[in-house]
Amino acid sequence: MAQIRMLEQATIDKIAAGEVVERPVSIVKELCENAIDAGAGALTVEIRDGGIGMIRVTDNGEGIEPDQIRTAFLRHATSKITKVDDLTTIASFGFRGEALSSIAAVSHVELITKTRENLTGIRYRVDGGTETLYEEIGAPEGSTFIVRDLFYNTPARKKFLKSTQTEAGAVSDYVSRLALSNPKISIKFMVNGTTKLSTSGSGSQKDVIYSVFGREITSALMEVDAKDDAHQMTLGGWVGKPQIARGSRTCEIFYVNGRLIHNQILSRAVEEGYETFLMQHRFPFVILSLDLPGDQVDVNVHPAKAQVRFSDGPAVFDFVKDAVRRKLTGMDLIVDSTFGSAREEAAERKEAQRRALEAEKQAQVPEPFEKLRREHHASAETSPYSRQYPDADRQRLQSAERIRQSGRILEEVSKLPLFSQESESVVQGVQEEMKFLSQESRPEHRMIGQLFDTYWIIEYRDKMYIVDQHAAHEKVMFERLMKRYAAKEVSSQMLRPPIMLSLTLAEEELLKSNLEYFRQTGFEIESLGGRDYAVCAVPQDLFGLTEQEYFTEMLDSLSEDTGRQSIENLTARLATMACKAAVKGNTRLSVQEADALIGELLSLDNPYNCPHGRPTIISMSRAEIEKKFHRIV
Repeated sequence: MAQIRMLEQATIDKIAAGEVVERPVSIVKELCENAIDAGAGALTVEIRDGGIGMIRVTDNGEGIEPDQIRTAFLRHATSKITKVDDLTTIASFGFRGEALSSIAAVSHVELITKTRENLTGIRYRVDGGTETLYEEIGAPEGSTFIVRDLFYNTPARKKFLKSTQTEAGAVSDYVSRLALSNPKISIKFMVNGTTKLSTSGSGSQKDVIYSVFGREITSALMEVDAKDDAHQMTLGGWVGKPQIARGSRTCEIFYVNGRLIHNQILSRAVEEGYETFLMQHRFPFVILSLDLPGDQVDVNVHPAKAQVRFSDGPAVFDFVKDAVRRKLTGMDLIVDSTFGSAREEAAERKEAQRRALEAEKQAQVPEPFEKLRREHHASAETSPYSRQYPDADRQRLQSAERIRQSGRILEEVSKLPLFSQESESVVQGVQEEMKFLSQESRPEHRMIGQLFDTYWIIEYRDKMYIVDQHAAHEKVMFERLMKRYAAKEVSSQMLRPPIMLSLTLAEEELLKSNLEYFRQTGFEIESLGGRDYAVCAVPQDLFGLTEQEYFTEMLDSLSEDTGRQSIENLTARLATMACKAAVKGNTRLSVQEADALIGELLSLDNPYNCPHGRPTIISMSRAEIEKKFHRIV
């Protein structure tokens, strides 16, 4: 029989480190979160060789007291909580007290730190969990962690790391998302000596979004601001228009109480909010921050703290889904195929202004070490006892002053009506587009004709609109059916013979808990004993449309995580299925039929997308067409 023995401390530390330190991005995450908890206003992250060779995280936070440094590197040593009850009200990122000890167990770690009250700082070095240096040095306020040779003493772990490019990409992705949730913190990210990201810390999240994703994404975002007083929840952030949807969930970015997390409930809520706005296998671009009381969310799920559990998942699901749906409904979502318009040219000029101002702000938010040097330089000019800096430093200061002067000039100029003509044309363009979608503009619509027996071309003032007849008819039928179900005008069709089903235990539980919803939508279901059931009737609109397949699909869509599905969700799926009866492409319609269809489409709250998310209308301006023919430059 094998003998039971206690593991040595070094082995215990390396095993524990495996739960916290999976790859370089794990270290960056832990150190950045500690910096934010320490009140940092500026943060610099630098990596080399994908973070495997070196990670440096510098902040201007409160630093660590000299007599607390050794304690900070012990397992389960933390300043964030004192007892288990504190977990329900935790407001900081870190609280487990495992990060520093885990990082030090598998790498060479050097810490340089100084508090505001102390005249000197401390350099502390730990190699593989063993202290090798503790000395006083001159240092600026804040902390700098330098982590070298990750997994040098655990080669079995090191061989499972990805390429340096992949690891660097993971760190870049994390730092970008960190910057998005902390727009008031100036964040710089460097890879092998090259700056990849730099934010000003101005407090504008939209500026950070521009820095990370660029102008095209930023211009297609809509701001969300919702509140649920009953559950003390607020939701803020941005949702993207359907045209910037992605092929995966990589751009579904969620924060809960400021913490970057992955959560299935939030993903499903957002995706259901986008239902009918996006095509299948397309996922929305969202950056959303949910805030709620600490006792309603459990952040102590995993050592990485990237997952949370909600005490009332259904309430969170409904709140997020409804907030997203409300924002999308009624917004201008017509796909504009133009480019190089006056709107975009004006935006580009304004963007150039914004970048100049941002550069000026960044010049005023130096890294901690540079901040100390500048303060020293400033004092040198006024003190007769301090040495003078060389001319090169004075030239740099003069250059910085010129930048500040130019920034102030730009700021004043930006207040003047420089873009009055372009801005006016932009406003007029939006007003005209909204008029096109109103019944008052119908007499001005000029039906040009049908293209490829599928698309209808309409001229309205200085724009051409193209309507997909199949998508438009689907949308109209969808709304008719939804109104019918909302008014409880549902009729059923008896099936002879009935559909016989044998359900699994999980499926049976879902059916029992949602049986009343199935009945409200027109299903009649009888139990035959055991886990066998008979579907005796289906909604009238489903008759002849693979009833068994659709019933199974509806059952599979139910989830214990999000609670019982609302009647609107179930009927939406019914209506989507019934839309198969819509007129298809390659079908010739008369002008009168098309005009009636378009008129009904434009009367809807959301005429922009069919139930499957495809656009119903696209537009092109006269100016863009004339550019194609070189009538204008």
